[in-house]
Amino acid sequence: MQENNEIKALLHLLDDPDETVFESVSSKILSFGKEIIPNLEHQWENEVNQDVQERIEMLIHRVHFRDLTEEFEKWLVDDNNLLAGAVIVSKYHYPQLQVNQILKDLEKIRRNVWLELNNYLTPLEKITVFNSIFYNYSKQSGVPMAYDNPDHFLINKVLESKQGNALGNGIVYLILCDLLDIPVSALQIPQQFLLGYFDDFFDITNPALHPAQHISFYIDPISGQMYSLNDVESYFKRINISPEAAYYRPYSNSQIIKLLLQELANCFDNNNNRYKMEELLSLAQKIDS
Repeated sequence: MQENNEIKALLHLLDDPDETVFESVSSKILSFGKEIIPNLEHQWENEVNQDVQERIEMLIHRVHFRDLTEEFEKWLVDDNNLLAGAVIVSKYHYPQLQVNQILKDLEKIRRNVWLELNNYLTPLEKITVFNSIFYNYSKQSGVPMAYDNPDHFLINKVLESKQGNALGNGIVYLILCDLLDIPVSALQIPQQFLLGYFDDFFDITNPALHPAQHISFYIDPISGQMYSLNDVESYFKRINISPEAAYYRPYSNSQIIKLLLQELANCFDNNNNRYKMEELLSLAQKIDS
């Protein structure tokens, strides 16, 4: 944004010790939107006071977050595409993220799987082919669910590093299955992010149907390991939970993104980053359960 006298005056007031003045200045700067970011970055580079630099960093973050919130709200209304939602969440941590590399990485894996598929394969054979390409040929690996590294949740870094937790890997797995017309969905099983291969007769709009009857098998996105219904029921017994039909129902794309935001927020559960945790949870709250 071209710097005029008003912008110069506002930037000059960023070191005002009066918090009321600073908040008023901040609100005005935020009203310019993301076009003001280059001016703020230039001011930061020429600022010698570390406290003022931190103020500028927070302002840049607030501008990015407001822009991201608008993009997220538009996605909720217009799209609900899983890939687009995952990219928006990644932009929270990487505001300058460009989607082109993500698309290239996904297309490379999709094409390699597609070349090995045919209409005569059984569901089990299709997933065996998929897993062979995804985990062995493409070297995608799984890591335990932990909150010390946000990158394991974020699609750009999951693809770049070839490492993701159950949620990070699982979202990539689901996007690829959708691109390949493989009927795999994420399930609402407690304390797990498990995928299910659904048969052609499952109607998600029919609440009378028990979805477990239409799941051929289950997939752990950490490793691609496949499980039977008996395995899942044994898991319920082990954690002392009674199976319910709702646990076998697919998550919607918006529900998956809500879960992603909630889990990613836990990475910032400390005094220095609590505001990030609150921001991510505020986005999650915009999604109806």
